[in-house]
Amino acid sequence: MRTFLYTIAFAATLAAQTEKLPGDIDPQSFSRLPLAHREQLSGEALRVYDAVAGKDANGKERATPPLGPVATSIYSPGVAEPMNKLNQYLRNTVVGPAMFQICTLIAAREFDEKYEWTAHEAGARRANVDPKTIDAIRYSRGFDGLPEKDALVIRFGRALLREHQVSPELYAKVVETFGQQGMFELTAIMGDYVMAAIMLRAVDQHVPNGASELPAIKR
Repeated sequence: MRTFLYTIAFAATLAAQTEKLPGDIDPQSFSRLPLAHREQLSGEALRVYDAVAGKDANGKERATPPLGPVATSIYSPGVAEPMNKLNQYLRNTVVGPAMFQICTLIAAREFDEKYEWTAHEAGARRANVDPKTIDAIRYSRGFDGLPEKDALVIRFGRALLREHQVSPELYAKVVETFGQQGMFELTAIMGDYVMAAIMLRAVDQHVPNGASELPAIKR
C-alpha cells in the first residue's frame, strides 16, 4: 500500500518541527492541506477513505490519518481510489520489487521530492537495491560500477523525464531486457510516482522526521 510508506509515528518531533514550518503548512499534515479525518466524512467519501486509507501497511485499522500522497488524494475520492488500485498493481509487476523501488527513486529525484524519496530510499534498501544505484540516482551520477539492469532503468528514466524521448536503441535494449510488458510497467511505475510527486509539490509536503539528503543537481 502506498501508505507505507507514508505513515510514520511523528508525534515526538511535532512541536520542534512546527516552529520550522512555513506559515501555510499545517502542523499535523506537514502540508498545505489539513488532514482529512474519517469522522468528518460520509457517503462515498467515507467509503473511499476506508478503502484507501482505513488500514495501515500491516492491514490493521489505522489509528491516525495517513500523510503524504494518500492524505492529498483523499480530497478527491474519484482520484484517490483508482490511484490506489493502480499503485497496488504496480507493486507486483513482472519487473520485481527492486526495479519498482528504483523507478520510484528516479521519479522522486527528477522532481526533487524529498518526502517521496525518504520513504522509498528505505524501501529500496529493504528490496536490496545496490547502494551505488541509490547514490547514482540521488547525485545524478553516471553508471560506472552499477549493476547492468539498474543502469539501464536509470538511463530509461532519465530519457523519459529529462529528454522526453527514448532513442530506438535504448527502447530496444529495455524491451530485450524486460520484455514489452516489463518496459511498459517500468514506465507506468515512474508515471505513477511522477503523479504523486507533482501532488506533493503542489501542497509543499514536508517530511516530519527529517528528509534524506537530496542535494540540488544540474540537469
